[in-house]
Amino acid sequence: MRPETELLKLPLRPLWHQLGRERAKLTEEVEADVAIVGAGYTGLWTAYYLLKAQPSLRVVLVEREIVGFGASGRNGGWASAIFPISLSRVAQMYSHAGAMHLQRAMNETVDEVGRTLALEGVDADFKKEGFISLARSHAQLTRVKAAVEASTRFGLPDQWHALDGDQAWQKVKATGVVGALYTEHCALIHPGKLVHGLASLVEAMGARIYENSEATSILPGSITTPEGKVRADTVVRATEAFSCQQAEHRRSVIPLYSLVLATEPLPQSLRHRLRLDHRMAFNDMRHLRVYGQVTAEGRLVFGGRGAPYQWGSKMSDGVDQMGEAHARIHASMVDFFPELADATITHRWGGALGVSRDWCPTVSMDPSTRIAWAGNYVGDGVATSNLAGRILRNMILGIDEEINRLPFVNHNSPAWEPEPLRWLGVNSGLFAAGLSDYEEKLTNQPSRTAMLLEKLTGAH
Repeated sequence: MRPETELLKLPLRPLWHQLGRERAKLTEEVEADVAIVGAGYTGLWTAYYLLKAQPSLRVVLVEREIVGFGASGRNGGWASAIFPISLSRVAQMYSHAGAMHLQRAMNETVDEVGRTLALEGVDADFKKEGFISLARSHAQLTRVKAAVEASTRFGLPDQWHALDGDQAWQKVKATGVVGALYTEHCALIHPGKLVHGLASLVEAMGARIYENSEATSILPGSITTPEGKVRADTVVRATEAFSCQQAEHRRSVIPLYSLVLATEPLPQSLRHRLRLDHRMAFNDMRHLRVYGQVTAEGRLVFGGRGAPYQWGSKMSDGVDQMGEAHARIHASMVDFFPELADATITHRWGGALGVSRDWCPTVSMDPSTRIAWAGNYVGDGVATSNLAGRILRNMILGIDEEINRLPFVNHNSPAWEPEPLRWLGVNSGLFAAGLSDYEEKLTNQPSRTAMLLEKLTGAH
């Protein structure tokens, strides 16, 4: 097995990292109809749908780093229909009908991503084979059954399916499997191919992308960078977790880090033996989330949460942000698949995901200032950003569609508490999630700590 010290010596470089063509800085004043801050999924999908609807639009994107630098180039590659907060919480906040509408829209969005990539010839290794959440203890199996029963009572009997131990074992041969929860509404993608493919596509449609151009001021009608300015009728903030670095939005979102490892390409015989010869997303039912997929070239990508929140919403791509969390992720991977203890880890990386105070994403627009924004996806943004891009198109162009009335449209989350309350609360929540898993190992019963945490956050 690779010694822990060797694992932690690996450079922090995403497997998905691709050096796209070099793009110029913004060094002048330009005019646009729509100016977008951020060249990740949200900004690029918005540009795509705007130009698809009105090809003559002048669309400009400014990016502080390079295309896909943020979560769009660092995620685990799941395009899922999972919404960060439970449908029951959505129903409490809005209505049962609104929650039902939201889940249908999320399901349809997974297919919309696949259709659009096929239509436009963007090869992002898209493969829709669903998502399986393994139960590896009695407590987790109890939650599988509860999830299916709750979904059925809610009015969505086909959203989730319970699998018995043998059925689950045939899907993914992890240790201790006694059952699973399965949904068809999830696809896998190559994040780097997706974000760079979208960037090239919107440029071919007429959009201009400026890299290494930090937005130092975002105002109605203009975006200012150190060496240039964009004047536009409409401005879109698509900055996700990085919004916390903007003074006026410092407490609107916090950055939480997800950590990921990638193995060398695994032999086909080994993948077959471990039931990893598929493109199905998987995890288990633990509370401190982990996630996995096998790439088109046969690598296991395995990640999870657990890096502590840094005081003052500090963001960094260095080891100071990651700590030894990668070693814990590796231990979880080996716990799933002991045969991979000696598999070479070739990549490790991390990335910040944006979390609002009530865990709920938003797609919003102020009609008086013509400033729009979307984000706070809590790690479920690969598909949700596509839906957000379509809604932003509708808001900007005045197109009336049913998706404009989804519950998270113009949702206003409360601000996060000031420090030190924010640091104490967030890290206590992360500790409680880990404690919940430990509690279930001891009692073999669903964690009461986790039940309380879900009631407090609405997350699931």
